[in-house]
Amino acid sequence: MTRAIVVGSGPNGLAAAIVLAQAGLGVEVYEAEAEPGGGARSLPLTRPGFVHDFGSAVHPFAVGSPFFKTLPLEKYGLEWVHGSAPIAHPLEDGTAVVLERELSAADRVLGLDGRMWRTLMQPLVEHWDDFLADTMVPLMRMPRHPLRMARFALHGLQPARWLARNEFGGERGRALFAGIAGHSLLSFDRLMSGSAGLVLGAAAHAVGWPVPRGGSGSITKALIAHLESLGGKVFTSRRIDAKAWRELDGEKTLTLFDTSPRTVAAIGGERVSAGFRKAAGKFEAAPGVFKIDYALNAPVPWKAWDCQRAITVHVGGTFEEIAAAEEAVARGRCAEKPFVLAAQPSLFDETRAPAGKHVLWAYCHVPNGSKEDMTQRIEAQIERFAPGFRDCVLERSVLPPGMLERMDANLVGGDVAGGAMTLRQMFFRPTLAGYRTGTRGLYLCSASTPPGGAVHGMCGANAARVALREWK
Repeated sequence: MTRAIVVGSGPNGLAAAIVLAQAGLGVEVYEAEAEPGGGARSLPLTRPGFVHDFGSAVHPFAVGSPFFKTLPLEKYGLEWVHGSAPIAHPLEDGTAVVLERELSAADRVLGLDGRMWRTLMQPLVEHWDDFLADTMVPLMRMPRHPLRMARFALHGLQPARWLARNEFGGERGRALFAGIAGHSLLSFDRLMSGSAGLVLGAAAHAVGWPVPRGGSGSITKALIAHLESLGGKVFTSRRIDAKAWRELDGEKTLTLFDTSPRTVAAIGGERVSAGFRKAAGKFEAAPGVFKIDYALNAPVPWKAWDCQRAITVHVGGTFEEIAAAEEAVARGRCAEKPFVLAAQPSLFDETRAPAGKHVLWAYCHVPNGSKEDMTQRIEAQIERFAPGFRDCVLERSVLPPGMLERMDANLVGGDVAGGAMTLRQMFFRPTLAGYRTGTRGLYLCSASTPPGGAVHGMCGANAARVALREWK
């Protein structure tokens, strides 16, 4: 084996390519779009001088990624920018719950719920690197710290509704937890919906919720620069279909797909095992997202000034309101008052907009493939907590699920998570075999494999290591 092909240049594809290049293989990465990066791209979606993140914007898992930490990405210009607080959650009374970086501040922020917040988060925060080492790996492996993982599972497997009801007595604690748990894209009554609240909440204290200076594309640029220093090559505007793969493939060629499972099954055809093709057809997509990028003439005029301290703002009100919005999506409906995830990076990164101007990144969850226009509902929610917001809008770029998929084929129906993170798909992602397709030399390395979505590169790094070990 002397050659490796990676299809797709998202963070996982580039991570896989780097591991393969480190092993001495000649590596070629093929990207369908003109701009590499998949969901980690920064694009001029509105006016000149405004830099918008196409997909992911805030990166707690990238800054703490066990794989990225091994790479000299700062050498290639990657710089992390933090807000003065990781998260703000505005409420109807004109105040906001602000999650401070220091875990010790929980008592001041949450009152009586502060003690329980610290009890839930402290074991994860104190052993963050060990926790990632046990979770960002192929799942069929004995954890190095089984007692800690068992303790996490005791809470993490619970539905978010149960966890919030049993652990938090006040509205502010429950609202803060709801906003973080909402990243799971699961109904709050489903098992594991509470795990996102725990893990992302702990990440805020352990490593923060930063953005890369210059936008998420800076992560991609740094990864590509390091790959090229190892001799790897990236080809853009090169869509790989079944015919193109047959022309590239060879007896001594290893191929990894940073794509959806169905794309591998379609391109591989009969060369992919029947079992994998069947599993790919049954793989459950997560809900989609309806995304809007704004060019603004001023910062968002939040009623609660504390919202200006955080890059990430969770807009949805009380726990009950956010739970109802996510339940509607789980039942196939668009919420009238959606839970809106917003990021305002230009408050802390001046490279993102012209002087005095700002960008806002916002989306809500919708049923997968939804064609409903959520623009007015998203803006009504923001206006609810920031009166006068619409007067700040210079231009907006609206990306419904179908447009997101056209700009990145991996975002099937607007699914930004690479598949639903249900209990079943935690183990069968997309199959019990994880990265293997049942065909020698052909592997899947996308967010549809363990440990799942987010920008951390671990799916790609894990898949490449498995592939190298089996080929050797």
